[in-house]
Amino acid sequence: MEEKKAIRNQLKQQLGQIQRPMYEHLSYKIAQKLYNSPVWTEAKIVGLTISKMPEVDTYQIIRKAWEQGKTVVVPKCYPNDKAMKFRVLKAFEELESVYYGLYEPIEDVTEEICKSDIDLIIVPGIAFNREGYRIGFGGGYYDRYLADYKGVAISLAFNTQIVQTLPIEGHDIPVSKIFTDEETIEIYG
Repeated sequence: MEEKKAIRNQLKQQLGQIQRPMYEHLSYKIAQKLYNSPVWTEAKIVGLTISKMPEVDTYQIIRKAWEQGKTVVVPKCYPNDKAMKFRVLKAFEELESVYYGLYEPIEDVTEEICKSDIDLIIVPGIAFNREGYRIGFGGGYYDRYLADYKGVAISLAFNTQIVQTLPIEGHDIPVSKIFTDEETIEIYG
């Protein structure tokens, strides 16, 4: 746990130094790689988080999904039982600020979607290795959610977030692909 915390802190500090113009440029390059991939073009229902700097910008990806007629679903976390459910997002005003300045769907105006209906989930993280494992932001929500998820799980990352080694625990679930500003990492299980 201490090793994960140290990696998390080091990368947050590194990512915090990216200036806004560069952040936008790199996020755009990553998004272009995503849009040109079969995992994106074939997905009808896409799950992703509402990004917060310094994560790869997902606002532009959500707009693109809407333009292409895809259904966008975003997570709502339930801290008491450490559960997460995805809800359909049709407009940014259907979001509310929750803990740590994160945005989540407002339950009264959004509809929950069944996990088995989601074609593609874009999994957030702070650090990734080339085997598809990641260190998230510490809640463990995605590992629990992905445990019995049958669709495609990928991640988006700045190249600086790719590290050689990560401490891996039994409950960690790898993604199948990572799109960075410099490459697409294919993970073969």
